Amino acid sequence: MTTTGSTKMDAIDQCLLNEMQDRFPLVREPFRELAARAETTESDVIDRLAAMRASGVLRQVSPIFDTKALGYATSLVAMRVPEDRLDAAAEVVNAHPGVSHNYRRTHEFNMWFTIAVPSGSDLKAHVDAIGRLAGAESTRMLPTLRLFKIGVTLDMTGERDMGHRSAPQYTHEQREVAASNTLSARDIEVVRAVQGDLALEPDPFAAPARAFGIDPDALLDALGDLKERGYLRRFAAILRHRKAGFGANGMAVWRVSEDRIAAVGQAMAGYTAISHCYQRPVYADWKYNLFTMIHARKKGECEDFVAELSREHALDDVAVLYSTTEYKKIRLAYFTPEFDNWERQHVHANGAADAS
Repeated sequence: MTTTGSTKMDAIDQCLLNEMQDRFPLVREPFRELAARAETTESDVIDRLAAMRASGVLRQVSPIFDTKALGYATSLVAMRVPEDRLDAAAEVVNAHPGVSHNYRRTHEFNMWFTIAVPSGSDLKAHVDAIGRLAGAESTRMLPTLRLFKIGVTLDMTGERDMGHRSAPQYTHEQREVAASNTLSARDIEVVRAVQGDLALEPDPFAAPARAFGIDPDALLDALGDLKERGYLRRFAAILRHRKAGFGANGMAVWRVSEDRIAAVGQAMAGYTAISHCYQRPVYADWKYNLFTMIHARKKGECEDFVAELSREHALDDVAVLYSTTEYKKIRLAYFTPEFDNWERQHVHANGAADAS
């Protein structure tokens, strides 16, 4: 029995969470299959997951679609906000329907969020509006130039050390293939049908299938097709990092020469402890072009791992930005009218005012 945050977990809990982060079964009775893997019963699995949801460890169980592959324009954004305005600025940022993550971090650029807007919307106009409304002193868009890795998998068993390696589940090439194709109207309806939190019940895909007006097996086939085509990265359990025992979540940013960044990025993507790895642009006041998200149980573990990476790859220009406040973390809701409403109110209205 281990204690995670304020929650006690046994080996079955840990097994379930590991399986559900990486290998959630897309079948009619997924909790029955998970029970077989964990050598318990379906009802026990459902009860355990309900308890972990109530305790806050389990945030949700849902599909993780690739936002960019679905046609959205996306970016990480860094803002420098006066300390006495941070909470008010966070409210402004969080109100945007395309902001899925927003954190306070330990840096002069102290607010970091991810934003997505649908095809046809002007991403820069949205970011400029947020910066203006939030009272930011500086706003920097840091879109992905190259994806090396994306996908958080927290080892709940403690069996893997920080240096454990595994192949990335979703790659730049998969994203490029998906983005080169066109989503059908049926694809979009499938996304809408399943993008909520999965019910903890024996046949959890039945209700969203009914809402979509098709057979649950057909819905599962459609999800499998979206995964094969690169739109669905995975179906998984999403955990609250700190509640799950990972209290040190550091964004290690590196200054890497252009001739080395592809090789270094691919190498760093091979570490399981690194959940995200991207190449991003630089500015006069932001010199780091390789971003890695590292999840560790303690700050010392994170710093030791960064030092090891620095030695291994001969990189000495690195900074680690720790998240100190989670202002927002949600799964983005796709193909909804909220984007248009926000754009009319804050982008078009401001443009009309400037022109008058």
